[in-house]
Amino acid sequence: MSQHRQLSAIMFTDIEGYTAMMQKSEKNAIVIRNRHREIVQSEHEQYNGRIIQFYGDGTLSTFQSIVDAVQCALSMQQKFLQTPKVPVRMGLHIGDIIFNDEHIFGDGVNLTSRVESLGVAGSILISDKANEELHNHPELKTISVGTYQFKNINRLVEVFALNHEELVKPTPQSLTGKLVEKKEPDSGSHHKSAEIKNIPDRSVAVLPFVNMSNDPDQEYFGDGIAEEIINSLTHLKDLKVAGRTSSFQYKGKNIELHELGEKLCVRTVLAGSVRKQGNWIRITAQLVNVEDGYHLWSEKYDRKMDDVFAIQDDIAMAITKKLKLTLLKNDRALMTKNYTQNTDAYELYLKGRFYMSRRGASILSALQYFQQAIDVDPGFALAHTGYADANLIIAVYGILPPKEAMARAKQSAEKALKLDPSLCEPYCTLGYYYTCYERNWPEAKKNFLKSIELKPRFAEGHLRYGWNYLATVEGKFEEAEKHGEMALRLEPLSSYMHASYSLILHCAGKFKEALAICKTGIELDARSFLCYASAGCIHMALKEYDEAISCFETSLTLSNRHSFTVHPFIWINCITGQFDKARVMMDELKERSKSEYLSSTLTALSAAYLNDLDEAFDYFEKAFEERDPTLILIKYEPWVPKNLKADPRFQKILDRIGFPS
Repeated sequence: MSQHRQLSAIMFTDIEGYTAMMQKSEKNAIVIRNRHREIVQSEHEQYNGRIIQFYGDGTLSTFQSIVDAVQCALSMQQKFLQTPKVPVRMGLHIGDIIFNDEHIFGDGVNLTSRVESLGVAGSILISDKANEELHNHPELKTISVGTYQFKNINRLVEVFALNHEELVKPTPQSLTGKLVEKKEPDSGSHHKSAEIKNIPDRSVAVLPFVNMSNDPDQEYFGDGIAEEIINSLTHLKDLKVAGRTSSFQYKGKNIELHELGEKLCVRTVLAGSVRKQGNWIRITAQLVNVEDGYHLWSEKYDRKMDDVFAIQDDIAMAITKKLKLTLLKNDRALMTKNYTQNTDAYELYLKGRFYMSRRGASILSALQYFQQAIDVDPGFALAHTGYADANLIIAVYGILPPKEAMARAKQSAEKALKLDPSLCEPYCTLGYYYTCYERNWPEAKKNFLKSIELKPRFAEGHLRYGWNYLATVEGKFEEAEKHGEMALRLEPLSSYMHASYSLILHCAGKFKEALAICKTGIELDARSFLCYASAGCIHMALKEYDEAISCFETSLTLSNRHSFTVHPFIWINCITGQFDKARVMMDELKERSKSEYLSSTLTALSAAYLNDLDEAFDYFEKAFEERDPTLILIKYEPWVPKNLKADPRFQKILDRIGFPS
């Protein structure tokens, strides 16, 4: 009997008053029941739902996405409200469930059932946790219908109703559950707010460990310790771990714990410090409840560097114990897995990770440290993984010619997988390699999906698959958006994730939604040149040229005139008739290309905007020769100029790339 756990969106439907219908007219009741089943089956098929069970007058089903579940529920309810009407109650929730052959059970199923039992015909009720996932979907509006204490459910649950003009919107007083008055917290107190209530009990954020050494160059070590603990904890399916990028947003910032908990959606925070001197380290760590500031656990370690791996394991295990997590044998093995016993190689690897997180020119420093770690320990799989990813970023951002960087990325990713096939990151790197370099679509897709399968909470994997493959290669924008949304849920405070997700929406023609995402990214990081550059392209598509120019000016300054921000300036100048300015910038890029690598694809587009079409196609030829990663963007991107698309040679370029039909 096979059994596995899975996070799913869960739906219960139930025909209200079905027993009375049967007593009144068995024939009519059967007609109503059959109509209910037909609509449920057809709509679940459309929204990728899985019907687990029909039971008399109701259904139990699951979805991979709560957005799909809500949209399916809305579509069904609209059909049920048409003649002949089917009086259906619906309840939805998102939670961890246990699959046992063809059956499911667990707390998530029980809570969904309780939510549905509150309902009235014609309404759709949604749990607080499910409602949280709808915040980025303004078309799916909800209203609170009260906070309830359900039988056999430990926490209070706030219930929401879908606020759609065709649906019934019940008032709290009309529902039959145990309604609990929601108390607002006192000003300045750490009492549980509505936001904290809805956060999973088993949730943690790991902050960068403060560098207490006299040497500021030791900062990498505290960041590395925290990141490695995050990586260990993410193997636990029952524990929600805030993503590294989101947690590290608060590095060095003085912020109240309860506010930190709300922003990162966690109930506990692991904070600490590290002092490193020679071969000795002192690490302190505290696990704190964000609601009241109470220390759940704390420890101090004075050890030799050789013990650093044992310390990290000890801290991770202490968290699982204090949060009462059940560890399976495989969980423990994954959490305590050490990829090297060589502390010199490990320190070099941590330095590589530290500099890679800084992006920009720091990537070159990261590359050197990863190479040094490999030289010290050739069997260190994570060092090969870092080296592969650094080369990939170098190719994508045009820091070095992509042809050589991509080849190194592939070689290192394959070496990492040979050493450890369980790593997800090298598969993601290979997915990108096969997409941009070899344009081998089946291999690209296979590797991306393998990466996500190995680590479903790998935000970068979802983002790269969504943007770099589904959106730009296959043009499957809805599916790409789902992966972009997942990346944002995993890293809600990452401006990079917001910038990349906005590119998916921009590519799909959802300009206003994309702009809103960019603005959120800029609020998170006012120095994100990617968010400003993306916002500029969106304003350009909306013909809001003054706003576009303002965004491009900011991105140009923030990026120190990175070529990726100069090209859009050429485009907007051409669109607004300022061809002299555009040519000056084009001449600048041509001069720079003598001493640095610049994307030939983007240069081709700039030439097209300047109406130099023959020159544009010469640059496209060069892009093929250089294996320019940006070449795959030209099929669906809105900023490809119309005169270029109208030229018969452009279709030949697309045919040569060989996009899947």
